[in-house]
Amino acid sequence: MATGNTNSVYYDLVSQELRFWQATMRRRPNFWNRTTKKVQKKVNSIIPEKIHKAITKAIKEITRAVIFGSSFTTRKRKAVKTLEKIDAEVKERINFYSSSAAVEGAATGFGGFLLSLADFPLWLTLKMKMLFEIASRYGYDTKDYKERVYILHIFQLTFSSQERRNEVYEIMENWEVIKEQLPNDFNTFDWRTFQLEYRDYIDLAKLLQLLPGIGAIAGALVNHRLTNKLGKTAMNAYRMRDRRFRAVKLLEK
Repeated sequence: MATGNTNSVYYDLVSQELRFWQATMRRRPNFWNRTTKKVQKKVNSIIPEKIHKAITKAIKEITRAVIFGSSFTTRKRKAVKTLEKIDAEVKERINFYSSSAAVEGAATGFGGFLLSLADFPLWLTLKMKMLFEIASRYGYDTKDYKERVYILHIFQLTFSSQERRNEVYEIMENWEVIKEQLPNDFNTFDWRTFQLEYRDYIDLAKLLQLLPGIGAIAGALVNHRLTNKLGKTAMNAYRMRDRRFRAVKLLEK
């Protein structure tokens, strides 16, 4: 966890940024959010159950492989520095991964439908690797199973409907209590909701990647924008766990 002296001006700026982000996470679904969600539920209800089960299993196994099967999941925790220094390093890594995701999206989009199918595991690997690096730089041990579950919550918070985002944020806001109640079984995670929300969130944008001629451009833009958004969500999700920011929140209540 980030400790040490933080420049007061920077701390004030981050406090304002964090409060704005928290308000956005708590915002209730508007008319457009509710309408879109209804349409997505209707579409999902038409899809046969065996297809849902197959997709859920595929996403679960790919995500498990990324989280547990790669060497980056056991990287050493970074030495604790000032919050300003950590944020600067994290922003640099977000830019790096956003650019890498853009290149990957352009390459798979240029290759047409079949190659675009490879985009899912490749892009997911980049996004998860970025999240593990961010966690490490904020001083959290990614060898800890519960920290990996927190990473999955960050992922959900980014790629979910506003209704689901409200639910996930409430869990994360009380994470220090909730993590002590987590079962030591990764299979208990709600993979069905995870894959439905993720698919619904990115489906429309990623469909453009399949179109001839504009697939490469669409793949690059979508991957860059959404990877950047995920990184910014992670920054605020870890800032929220900083004792100093939690103290401010308690005083405000």
